[in-house]
Amino acid sequence: MTTHLLTGAGSGIGAALAQRLLERGDDLVLMARDAGRARTLAERFPGASTLVGDLAEPGRLSWALSKQQLPRRIDSLIHVAGVVDLGLVADLSPSVWARQLAVNLMAPAELTRLLLPVLRVSRGQVLFVNSGAGLRAHAAWSAYAASKHGLKALADSLREEESENGVRVTSVYPGRTATPMQERVHQQEGAEYDPTRFIDPESVATSILTALDLPRDAQITDLSVRPGV
Repeated sequence: MTTHLLTGAGSGIGAALAQRLLERGDDLVLMARDAGRARTLAERFPGASTLVGDLAEPGRLSWALSKQQLPRRIDSLIHVAGVVDLGLVADLSPSVWARQLAVNLMAPAELTRLLLPVLRVSRGQVLFVNSGAGLRAHAAWSAYAASKHGLKALADSLREEESENGVRVTSVYPGRTATPMQERVHQQEGAEYDPTRFIDPESVATSILTALDLPRDAQITDLSVRPGV
């Protein structure tokens, strides 16, 4: 049985992916920020198990996981969770920078570090759901784009470091996707939100499954997914 550990299953791309993985019979472990969120995820995705750890506090993840029963096998670690707050460099406070760097970059790095021993045993895969902002930055996107550029660097370094251990590393770069996060982005931009203009989360989930299911003689290292219209 294939076991996946997934962050960000509460909505959007993460929720679509979690449902697809469960429907095909895979084992699923979902990260939740607190016990209440864990109960909500367990009710929404029957059959999935949960772990509690707040990605906004990456320095406490080691302690949090040490108090819980980790799966004995993990075939893929999938980082989907993320936060975004737009603003001009002239206006962004250190706290806004710190939150996005913590959730989008430092937490994936720390969670990967903690789970690498298990991933090495299974010769598993680490998959980072990055963003188009991880490849290029625009006005008002500096903090978010910086965190995602850093996530690309993390993935690229990890891929070289872990190749001899058989651990595959993939970055997926979705363009604008019809998720609650995208709706919040439009609110911050002061723009009308029309989800039909953007990628369906199911399409991004399909691209992730393609990378996960690729035979072991190859790996997808970087995959950009853009709206079709």
